[in-house]
Amino acid sequence: MPEGDTVFRTARRLDDALAGQEVTRFDLRVPKAATADLTGEMIHGCVPRGKHLLLRVGEYTLHSHLRMDGAWFVYRPGERWRHPAFKVRAIVGTAEREAVGVDIADIELVRTSDEDEVVGHLGPDPLGKDWDAAEAAARVSRDARSIHVALLDQRNVAGFGNEYAAELLFLRGILPTTPAAEVDTAALITLGARTIRANRDRPDRTFTGVNRPGRTTWVYGRADRPCRRCGTLIRRGAQGADPTRERVTFWCPNCQR
Repeated sequence: MPEGDTVFRTARRLDDALAGQEVTRFDLRVPKAATADLTGEMIHGCVPRGKHLLLRVGEYTLHSHLRMDGAWFVYRPGERWRHPAFKVRAIVGTAEREAVGVDIADIELVRTSDEDEVVGHLGPDPLGKDWDAAEAAARVSRDARSIHVALLDQRNVAGFGNEYAAELLFLRGILPTTPAAEVDTAALITLGARTIRANRDRPDRTFTGVNRPGRTTWVYGRADRPCRRCGTLIRRGAQGADPTRERVTFWCPNCQR
């Protein structure tokens, strides 16, 4: 699942492949930007912002959000793609590399000076250079909803998704339905930042410290299986008042109270 650590690694891979080179191919296969052409412009680099990618080209920024299924791949020019062409939403090529965006739900082109229009609403990013843990904790504390929903709101803190929320709450022994105002958010946010930074450079994220398949999480994706700590069966449920935005979470009813 593309969460903040996945997006960070994607941005680094795109930056390594494209930064400092001239665009030789620019193709956006989305209605609003289909006619855009930045061929000949210089690629300044790619940076992550929470779950958002900002690829800066000339005076513009190609903004993309991977959602659940999106991904960027890097190829050498002429190399055969490993996915069908109809899934491709964006191609940014240079003489040396070709970045191909596949199944990307959100992609748009904005002036770099207007980046705040697409990411200015985001809260502090634990993988960002301007990370502000106190501000993130304060935003989560002020949220009137459950702690699980508050952690997922990117306006509070940018980068955490369902997996991080479920695992962090387990590690802190907090029931997902607990009101955010009743939680030690400073300790929770500190743990979250430490965890996502530890996973930032790993090809496969882990919360248990074990990298073997099926052993990387404490509760996430483990409904009706025994808790690794106490043996109680893990439960699964949805959080969120709006049914269209419900978020599935997992918890141990014994370890999280």
